[in-house]
Amino acid sequence: MRKRSFAADRSGNPGGASRVRRRALLGTAALAVLVALSGLLAYLTRDGRTTTKGPSVPASSASSPSTLPSATAASASPGDRVALPVPPATHDPIAFGKAAASALWSYDTRSYAQPELLAALHTWMTSDAKYADSASVDALMPSPVLWGRMADNGQYATASVNEAHFPASFTQALQADPGAITQAYVYAVTVSGQQSIAWNGTPAGGAEARSTTLAVQCRPSQNCALAGVFPTVSP
Repeated sequence: MRKRSFAADRSGNPGGASRVRRRALLGTAALAVLVALSGLLAYLTRDGRTTTKGPSVPASSASSPSTLPSATAASASPGDRVALPVPPATHDPIAFGKAAASALWSYDTRSYAQPELLAALHTWMTSDAKYADSASVDALMPSPVLWGRMADNGQYATASVNEAHFPASFTQALQADPGAITQAYVYAVTVSGQQSIAWNGTPAGGAEARSTTLAVQCRPSQNCALAGVFPTVSP
């Protein structure tokens, strides 16, 4: 069954061009050090789209209920409620990257509203404003209207992480200049796994492979935090 990505619904929004310019400038200023290290120049020219897929709405069919706009999330019984994601306390960028990817690929419209999830994900972001790109996280979230349509179906997603590693371009850059990382302590981490989506009446849902490259800041004196999400996956 074909599922429609929420990202496609947002692509035609007015003001898209100005958002692209703002994000390009933010990427240039805030993540210049990471770009220099990893060679992922897409941060300077990204257009607001990403290869990392987010929540999708099940297509209306005989096996899935039709969708109608809604302003609030569908209610779930106390035993079904899912807690909002909380960042782990770790100094390991790989471990943090795995947890962050799982948080980005998971959601439950039955348990909380879209603003609540967005606020929770913002707590994963680094407090270092110079390197924080919260817009790259916001771009992965459905709009409140689309979230409401997902909530009408009681849609939710769970994630499993298979593997995480430093991209080859990142490790090669570090080998060429080991001291460069000490300026920002921002690491590129590529994570792969699977997202399983289900909704009312279809608990089995469907599963799709997921991959994403994250910017993770791990200063020696602080726990790791999310700096941003790259628009393309770096192997």
